[in-house]
Amino acid sequence: MSVREEPWDEGTPCWAELAVPDLERGRRFYGELLGWEFAIGSAETGYYSEGLVGGRRVAALNGYRPDPTAPVSWLTFLAAADTTATAARATTAGAVALAGPVDVMGFGRMAVLADPVGVPFAVWQAGTSLGAEVVNEPGTMIWNEHMSGDWTRARDFYTGTFGLTLEDMSAPGFDYATLQRGDRAVGGIGAWDDAPGWQVYFGVTDTDATTAAAERLGGAVALAPQDSTYGRLAWVVGPFGERFWLMSTDEASTPAAP
Repeated sequence: MSVREEPWDEGTPCWAELAVPDLERGRRFYGELLGWEFAIGSAETGYYSEGLVGGRRVAALNGYRPDPTAPVSWLTFLAAADTTATAARATTAGAVALAGPVDVMGFGRMAVLADPVGVPFAVWQAGTSLGAEVVNEPGTMIWNEHMSGDWTRARDFYTGTFGLTLEDMSAPGFDYATLQRGDRAVGGIGAWDDAPGWQVYFGVTDTDATTAAAERLGGAVALAPQDSTYGRLAWVVGPFGERFWLMSTDEASTPAAP
């Protein structure tokens, strides 16, 4: 099932959020590109805008930008049973605390950190919000992976902090492994100097058409559509300079939530 009704397992990418300088423009771009409708929060939340597919949460746009000069990029949230304990393990293992841990209006408890190779990520302990309520379908997250120039240090950090294991998927000239929770792959981790960070992939039915739409809507193409073992993918740039991936999926969209 692609619909999630219980908290995500420890260390699983469970949410993605993009802090943007213009929420209206962001909603217009992602709404048209990925078919999102939006649940827009109150002024107290800064009009936090949750993207919905079939009435279920998939990711969000956030208008809060403490440093307006910082590059715009997608932030991946990893699930935790106890944000405070996980953040403490992370800092002991070399991460730097950037914000929190803090309660978020009953929705959950979060912290934002930079891992030992300098890549930001967030930790999410579910309250009334699990994070993503549907994945692996058109318009939703289909994969998340950590890429950096020091993948050995990064993989040691994430496996140690979240109790994950690795399945090596490396090929000549390319170091890569999946992060495993038991026998299930929950994300990836690899070596790539050109694009350090947590990469977010969104599922689409037609990668070529959606890539063309991204350009038409004010984005750009960083890597043209190409076939891979797991589906046809493209690396695109959003209207604020943020980069994310599109990947084809055969799954049908989930019916709207009651």
